[in-house]
Amino acid sequence: MDKIKLYIQESYNELMTKVTWPTWPNLQSTTVVVLIGLAVFTVCVFLMDSASKGLMDGIIYKLR
Repeated sequence: MDKIKLYIQESYNELMTKVTWPTWPNLQSTTVVVLIGLAVFTVCVFLMDSASKGLMDGIIYKLR
C-alpha cells in the first residue's frame, strides 16, 4: 500500500512541477495544424480509395 501511495505522490509532484503545460494560444494553433493535417490525410485516402475502386471496376468489367 505504501508503494501505491508513493507512486501517486510522485506522479502528482511531477505533474505540478516538471510538466510544461501549453498556453491557450499554443494549444489553439496546434489544434488547427492537426485539423488541417487530418483534412489533407482524409482527402488523400478518399482519392486513393476512388482510384482503386475505379481500377477494380475496370478490371472486373473487362473480365465479364
